[in-house]
Amino acid sequence: MDPRSEVLLRQAELFNGPLLLAGLPADDLLGQLPHARGWSWHAGDQQLLEQRFPDRTYLGVSPAAGDYSSAVLFLPKSRELTAYLLHALAANLQGGELFLVGEKRAGVERAAKQLAEFGKARKIDSARHCQLWQIHVEQAPAQPQLEELAQHYSLELADGPLKVVTLPGVFSHGRLDVGSALLLEHLDDLPNGHILDFGCGAGVIGASIKRRYPQSRLTLLDVDAFAVTSSRLTLAANNLQAEVIIGDGIDAAPDNLAAIISNPPFHQGVHTHYQATEHLLRQAAQHLQRSGQLRLVANSFLKYPPLIEQHLGPCQTLADANGFRIYRADKA
Repeated sequence: MDPRSEVLLRQAELFNGPLLLAGLPADDLLGQLPHARGWSWHAGDQQLLEQRFPDRTYLGVSPAAGDYSSAVLFLPKSRELTAYLLHALAANLQGGELFLVGEKRAGVERAAKQLAEFGKARKIDSARHCQLWQIHVEQAPAQPQLEELAQHYSLELADGPLKVVTLPGVFSHGRLDVGSALLLEHLDDLPNGHILDFGCGAGVIGASIKRRYPQSRLTLLDVDAFAVTSSRLTLAANNLQAEVIIGDGIDAAPDNLAAIISNPPFHQGVHTHYQATEHLLRQAAQHLQRSGQLRLVANSFLKYPPLIEQHLGPCQTLADANGFRIYRADKA
């Protein structure tokens, strides 16, 4: 059981009515709170929860309409995403109760100050290195419009400016990260055919590929619903069309790919998390056609080449700069 869920269950008497759990972990909390429903924006968590609790959770970027009288937000990493989620929940809770739970090291006490906009916040429990806060929503705000919270910036690329649209909570919100900047410089000579942008984020890499290789079929894949929505907005801003899908890692990817291009994630919440990338490296060959190519950027301290060579083929370093490396391997 996640420690945040354990803190909630210490106060289970507060959650006897219709309850929405936003950003809940994939544990047994729904089994312990029979009147609760879950809202997730992480495809992996949603998949696990749906298997155990059919029709009690949903995946998306906004809360579904419901008659719940209280809601709990499990603190996300991003302060901007926290603000959006609190507004989105409070908008449906006039006269109801809004709770915030999170780890101390994730900044839950600081985030609790964001509750003050909707009522007087009070800490009702502290255990398992977590805190639980509560407010009574005295004045519900208007439902926030997610696209109005997007940040826009433009990249000057060799083939012209590329417009990028990022939403709260998406990796490198409002700016280009160093790894993606290096990868953008090494997208030459991609093979013809179906190309996958794995871990697409705001769609920077995918949109650039589609513009440079317009005849290629392109799929963008991410585990996060806010990232998938951002990618769609970025493609639309540049008048580009591609398939954008949400799924839990490389297992959700199409087969018979000509290339997999990735700036893979290695954080989940506040935790360092390499599992998705390591699974990508182990399974990439299963999704690539013969002579298909894997090209990715990674922090130079990560020992990925042995894993790439074990499961795919000889690994070539195309670039090494600013603490990042570009790796390429072709399926034998």
